Amino acid sequence: MSDIIIGIDLGTTNSEVAVCIDGKIEIIPMADGSLMLPSVVGISPEGNLIVGHEARNQLALYPDNTVRSIKRKMGSGDSVNLGGHDYLPQEISAMILTTLKNAAEKYLGKPVTKAVITVPAQFNDAQRNATREAGRIAGLDVLRILNEPTAACLAYENNTPDKKKILLAFDLGGGTFDVSLVSIEGDVTEVIASSGDNHLGGDDFDQAIAERLQAELLEKDHGALDRIAEYRLIKAAEQAKMQLSEFAYAQIIENNLVGKNGDSMSLERELSRHEFDELLDPFVAKTVLAVRRCLSDAGVKADAVDDIILVGGSTRSSVFQDMIEREFGRRPHADIQPDLAVAYGAGMMAARLMGEQQHRILVDITPYTFGISCVGELNGQLCHYRFASIIKAGAALPVAREEVFFTIQDNQKSIDVNVFQGENPDARKNTLIGTFSIEDLSEQPAGNKIVMSMKLDLDGLLRCSASEKITGKRKDIVITNALAKLTDDELAKSRERVAKLFADQPPWNPLNSDLDDAEDAEDEDAIAGILADAMDANQDKADTKSAHGRKTADDASDMINTITQLAFRLQKVSQKMPREDLAEANELVQQMKAALNTGDTKAFHAACQELDDLLFYAES
Repeated sequence: MSDIIIGIDLGTTNSEVAVCIDGKIEIIPMADGSLMLPSVVGISPEGNLIVGHEARNQLALYPDNTVRSIKRKMGSGDSVNLGGHDYLPQEISAMILTTLKNAAEKYLGKPVTKAVITVPAQFNDAQRNATREAGRIAGLDVLRILNEPTAACLAYENNTPDKKKILLAFDLGGGTFDVSLVSIEGDVTEVIASSGDNHLGGDDFDQAIAERLQAELLEKDHGALDRIAEYRLIKAAEQAKMQLSEFAYAQIIENNLVGKNGDSMSLERELSRHEFDELLDPFVAKTVLAVRRCLSDAGVKADAVDDIILVGGSTRSSVFQDMIEREFGRRPHADIQPDLAVAYGAGMMAARLMGEQQHRILVDITPYTFGISCVGELNGQLCHYRFASIIKAGAALPVAREEVFFTIQDNQKSIDVNVFQGENPDARKNTLIGTFSIEDLSEQPAGNKIVMSMKLDLDGLLRCSASEKITGKRKDIVITNALAKLTDDELAKSRERVAKLFADQPPWNPLNSDLDDAEDAEDEDAIAGILADAMDANQDKADTKSAHGRKTADDASDMINTITQLAFRLQKVSQKMPREDLAEANELVQQMKAALNTGDTKAFHAACQELDDLLFYAES
């Protein structure tokens, strides 16, 4: 076997190392078991070199003896002071690389001397040479300097390798931002166009939060913070930023912040995701311009892009995912952890150089969207069955997410929460998977904040909760097998059907026996209740049949899908059908409804066949 070659993602905030073992790409754990090494270097109070978590932990206390985000200085020629000595950026980076190299050697039980190292696509020659020099200083023969978006796309699973695909890699890390269009065809991965900013990333988001916090402190106490207090605020801002990727609010509490005049100040502050998103507006605007510039440079339209890949931990902020959805009309690809995508790709390139046949490791994702029904606008009208998504399809598992809702009446005492799975903006067209209520709310004017939380784990366990923010009063529900309703193929077909059925027309309920009054809201509500009861009845049967439970649930799902298809066909031809045929169709719909309620699949399919024959002649 040839010499081992490792793949390294040398990041601004975190770094990782990967290797191919028996055809499998593995991220090598550090000494503490973590897959990511903070890209922080320091000198401890005892005078020892420390790298990673230990160095990051001392940053707030000993900022003069700690260096972070050195990647931003690569190729600049500027030196940094560490422990009273000046070091070049590539020397600091070499300390990080040496730590990764040592972890790999310990994990593999043999020396490692060769590596592939990734860099941002926007890095110039000086920055790339500095990275190569850092590798040499660490005792590594750097066989390849690989662009980060190319590495991420190498880790992308191409299910149709014979077909050319255009991918957009959106790489937003701690200190750098790249957006690249990449062409994949067979074994060839080629960057078509690239744009970005080497000084845009999560560090800037932390700084924006910290500056707002500091401005509030100074206005209140008319002082100025010393350097240690400033670093403590940045650390607190970083923690708040990470919390807001899942939760609607983050608490920031910092006591004994020392000012330059020696005064002590304290901060207790709640930061909402809405306020955080507003702080990010100027950064989001920069990424939008870069995305559009990249597409323009390549002469590629947004709808020609096959997939969008998220790279870098900062893409966890939902504001960037929402921006991508607005620009491209779909959510980004998310079956690889954004933090590890580049390392996986570097490991794959290293494996290729070793002559290894390798396969990638994927993170499980949810193929479904989960949310609740609420009051909102649907088809230009205000209704109480608007579907509000909380966990969106494509999210990497496990995933947690919060959204804030508001009461609509003064002194509202209770809220009924209906949890749905599906993609349709009309909640009634999705699958009802659970209900619960929160009672005895405090007497508040309309607009009382209710925080809805959802957590979905790898086993399909969905935990939902609703809490009144002002009092913390809370109600929870656990939904088992939340991911077991539909297969991936069924979901793909469902999405196609939904898009075809409801793109250009108002919702229409197939179970409404009065076809002339199909758009009547009260009738639709009643029918939606019948449908929900039927589905609940079928689910109850599924829960009580250990050997055939999944089959029963699948039958119910198939029956509902069949009704939807026939309903669409019936709606298209109902105006030209003879009255007697229309009456017969109505009777068949009633038979289908009765069969759905009882779970009688034989009677259901018999009625479906008759209706299908009737529609066939009407359509011809």
